[in-house]
Amino acid sequence: MQDKNNKHNMTIQELQNQAVQVRRDILRMVHAVNSGHPGGSLGCTEFLVALYGKIMDYSTDFEMDGKNEDLFFLSNGHISPVFYSVLARNGFFPVEELKTFRKLNTRLQGHPTTHDNLPGVRVASGSLGQGLSVAIGAAHSKKLNNDQHLVYTLHGDGELQEGQIWEALMYAAGKKVDNLIATIDYNGRQIDGDTDDVLPLGDLQAKLEAFGWEVINEENGNDLEKIITTLEQAKAATGKGKPVAIILHTEMGNGVDYMMGTHAWHGKAPNDEQLEKALLQNPITQLGDY
Repeated sequence: MQDKNNKHNMTIQELQNQAVQVRRDILRMVHAVNSGHPGGSLGCTEFLVALYGKIMDYSTDFEMDGKNEDLFFLSNGHISPVFYSVLARNGFFPVEELKTFRKLNTRLQGHPTTHDNLPGVRVASGSLGQGLSVAIGAAHSKKLNNDQHLVYTLHGDGELQEGQIWEALMYAAGKKVDNLIATIDYNGRQIDGDTDDVLPLGDLQAKLEAFGWEVINEENGNDLEKIITTLEQAKAATGKGKPVAIILHTEMGNGVDYMMGTHAWHGKAPNDEQLEKALLQNPITQLGDY
């Protein structure tokens, strides 16, 4: 399927430019309303830019059923700023609409919802732990419809403390849901501190493999080229009887020096001075601000 805006095969330079612009969008969106989640959004910028700009097969002529195209479900819905920016920058809705983030009567709520029919959003998310179950249902549907396309999900590492995730992990392997690629944003931080301090995940790769998943571990989760290689490797591993998981090691707040190395910016917006400093580190591209 060919996207009507023909943005499915962006060059590395185009992807890098978009990543910078998406970071600017995230920062400006949360600053404007003094609320939102910049940390995880910045950490997942390169992943979502690569996914929509290079990897997924989709149409911006959006239909909820998603037949004959790849699907993506954002499970950790609090990182909506990066999701909205990437959707807009890839033609799902006007980039100008980003200025309505978290404002009254907006379609761009703090956590993605479906009742306002925002193109690109197929499930309400934000109540953590549910996205993998939804994705498994969609993957089953594709198999029943003889649709060869894939289902992708993104999860926070803190989200893996939810029991429903492990039920879904067990189910997907047990039922050989092998048209599913689940990526874990493994930044080691969550709202209350380091994940190891809140509730350690232990040897995550060994646990996922013990549950019957094919696991790919990528240490450079903010490197666009490494992300693309990892996603291509994951695609090649589908259809072989196992669901596929990517453990993507990222840096919360990536691209903004004072937001990196801490959980403090999980859900806090920068003030005027902090915004200016962050934007100087991410100069405007030819894509332009909204």
